Parts: sequence; C-alpha cells; structure tokens
Amino acid sequence: MTTTRRARSRALTFALHYLQMIIAMLVGMMVLYPLWMLATAGLPTDSWAHRTDVESLVMATTMVIPMAAWMRFRGHGRRPVVEMSAAMYAGFVVLFPFLWLGAIDADGLMLLGHVLMLLLMLAAMLARPGEYSGHAHHGHAHAPAPAPSVTD
Repeated sequence: MTTTRRARSRALTFALHYLQMIIAMLVGMMVLYPLWMLATAGLPTDSWAHRTDVESLVMATTMVIPMAAWMRFRGHGRRPVVEMSAAMYAGFVVLFPFLWLGAIDADGLMLLGHVLMLLLMLAAMLARPGEYSGHAHHGHAHAPAPAPSVTD
C-alpha cells in the first residue's frame, strides 16, 4: 500500500471512529436522558435536579455511558476511555462559571457545551492519533501497538 493510500485509510478510520462515537452518544441521549426526565418529572421546578448545571452533567453522562461502552467494545483501554469521557464533561464544566455569573443562560450552556464537547473529543483523538486511526482495536484492548515499520 502506498504512503498516500495508507494516510487516506488512517484518516478514514479516524473519521469513522469519531462518527461512531457521536452516534453512540446520540443513542444514549435519546434513550437514557428521557429516563432522567421521567425520574425527576415530579420534583419541584426549583429542585437541585432541575438546575441547568446538574442537567448538563446528566446529559453528558447519558452520552458518556454508550460512548465508553462502544470504545471498550472496539478494544480501547481504560486510559483512552477515561480521557474521552473527561473531554465530554469538560465541554460543560468550563462553562459553569459563565452560567453562574449570568453571562450565559441555560440554552447557551447547552449549545456551547455540546459544541465544546465535540471539539474537545476531537482534540483528545488528535492527541493520540494512533489510538483512533491505527489498526482495528476490537479484541486488542491490552495488546501493545505494533512497532512502526521502516516504510512508514
């Protein structure tokens, strides 16, 4: 395989992995977040469970659970899963001071938090390109990465 074809193949693998994680997150948000809404529906509107910062963390959790499960299924080790999960929460957490100070509202937190989440996930992936664009991980969660060949 030529260097150009190998680079294209790795880029495609990287992009598909990103897309698969986003799909897993969307499924989690569609399946798990309604359970949270159902569980908290009877609580007063001023309850801690209805605070925007709490709800954003719950929403992130509903996306982290299936995304992390998908990464483990694909054979990723704990460290990349934890890094990706942290990136997903960080997209919201960094905005909390702006929410608490009134600089952004609930809609702003949700919109910006999701955008930041996707950007931080991409940054986490770019920090470990071999993890996300290399060989198929399934069944190789604890196997060492192959040594680079002389032709790479």
